[in-house]
Amino acid sequence: MKVMQINCVYKRGSTGKIVYDIHSVLQEKGYTSIVCYGRGQNENGPNIFKTSSEFSAKLQALNARISGIQYGSSFFSTNKLINLIKEEKPNIVHLQCINGYFVNIYRLLNFLKKQNIQTVLTLHAEFMYTGGCGIAFDCEKWKSGCGKCPQLWNATKSVYFDRTDTAWDKMEKSFRDFDNLTIVSVSNWLDKRAKQSPFLKDKRFTVVKNGIDTKNVFHPVSFENLKKKHNLTNEKIIVHVTASFSNRLDDNKGGRYVIQLAERLKNENVKIMVIGCRDNNMNLPGNIINVGRTNNQNELAAYYSMADLSLITSRRETFSMPCAESLSCGTPIVGFLAGGPETISLKDYSEFVKYGDIDALEVAVKYWIDKKADITVDLAKTATEYYSKERMTRNYINLYTRLLKDN
Repeated sequence: MKVMQINCVYKRGSTGKIVYDIHSVLQEKGYTSIVCYGRGQNENGPNIFKTSSEFSAKLQALNARISGIQYGSSFFSTNKLINLIKEEKPNIVHLQCINGYFVNIYRLLNFLKKQNIQTVLTLHAEFMYTGGCGIAFDCEKWKSGCGKCPQLWNATKSVYFDRTDTAWDKMEKSFRDFDNLTIVSVSNWLDKRAKQSPFLKDKRFTVVKNGIDTKNVFHPVSFENLKKKHNLTNEKIIVHVTASFSNRLDDNKGGRYVIQLAERLKNENVKIMVIGCRDNNMNLPGNIINVGRTNNQNELAAYYSMADLSLITSRRETFSMPCAESLSCGTPIVGFLAGGPETISLKDYSEFVKYGDIDALEVAVKYWIDKKADITVDLAKTATEYYSKERMTRNYINLYTRLLKDN
């Protein structure tokens, strides 16, 4: 078996780590594994190929802003990737998150289709069946053809033209008659959404939840050094981990609700620790500790372990790494119903309320914040297998094997 994974990044970010984990396990089991990626620093190692320069990607990003088509162009980097596929002749091509202006998605799909290569497409977001948006929210135009996009700039970064109808048509044509394709969704919620796509609904579908390192990183760990660092004593701790933190009304991560909750808890012995805020000078209530960003996964696990509760306030998520990471560290979750999180969480250790209902969120927080001591051991034990990267890679290898056997 020879598998080629294609992703925007490698070894960094959630999808980059997933690609690395699958690549490592395939090699350990004696299979030939190849990784092609487009963005980020050059990575050394056999069978690791960077197929796009940063300059080329930036040119494509500029072109997308002018033309309104995000996933076209990238002529030379796409040629390089296609030539690598021809040269390596993989049995299976696994497409992960292939946005990022490093490949012409339409050309790549058409090539794989015409070459009759067994292809696995993992949906980490929604852009593979929409007119370009990674998250469609409440818009349902993708079910019929897009156009007149209600979130044009956020969805496509197009400066002048709304060409979401053209982008949708190009994607539809690329998937048409693509018989050797299996669609993998990272959550049951995303699987249900993808099956409603007019041009994906007749494909093969399965669900493989994302995996994390529950053996060496995300499990209950010591956190006394963090308590000393932040001058904490007997306070109850809520942790909010996010890719970005903002109080804007259009912020998908819902930072404004964290601030509102902090105001409501100002007379309680509670601290909210925000991890992922890019603005270290942001004016926040006194009971919010702005930790800033961390690239240290072990430190992140210590913050989860120290917390009594994790808070998720997103409007929409297709999965939710903070949910998996927190539960694996023995810390329960409270948040808004956002699609992915409530379908990948452990039901006995989490609660999700209607999006934007701050009253219900406050009630849930006050209920769960005292529960951790009684559930940590059982929770962490259950989560260790449920969210493990070993479980994820095992499911993918089983899928690859099954596809080759059936071919």
